[in-house]
Amino acid sequence: MTVQTKGRIRHIALSVSDPWETAEFYKQAMGLQEVMEIDSVLAEGVFLTDGVINLAILHFKSDEAAQGTGRDYVGIHHIGFWVDDVVEQGKIARNTGAIWIMGDTNNPHGYEVKHTDLNGIIFDIAAHGWVGSQKDPGAEGNIVRPNPQRRLEKFDERRARAQAKIAAIRAKDVPAAAE
Repeated sequence: MTVQTKGRIRHIALSVSDPWETAEFYKQAMGLQEVMEIDSVLAEGVFLTDGVINLAILHFKSDEAAQGTGRDYVGIHHIGFWVDDVVEQGKIARNTGAIWIMGDTNNPHGYEVKHTDLNGIIFDIAAHGWVGSQKDPGAEGNIVRPNPQRRLEKFDERRARAQAKIAAIRAKDVPAAAE
């Protein structure tokens, strides 16, 4: 019998039109720290962290890469769970009604094995977490994925444009919120 373990939410992925602008917003508005930039076959984007959870801010390169949401979709794309055993947790999820959409379901060291839940919402499971995330904060034996703080030179202009836009917004006199 498969032993049920607790998955830990350690990754949230947003699909946006401009990852650098959105990342700059969350860095300045919420104090998140940049982890790294990516340019993969599926998407380009920026990873941020609060020290426990990885926030991936992505722009998918094609409808196929977006795994059903569409290239131009804006919103929460998927959530990720750091699990103890990707193979067993995947079997449990699929036996509960999840539908596999991507990744190697037989790799115990799997990274982002994606499924959809009963509502069609995408989630993934990973054995090693995401950069900038922690498995069990405060627990003995906690695993912390390091923060490489990697930036890609090819995105320098986009990063600078995003910083200038947020600086211009901050320079405006914004009315206080109603109390």
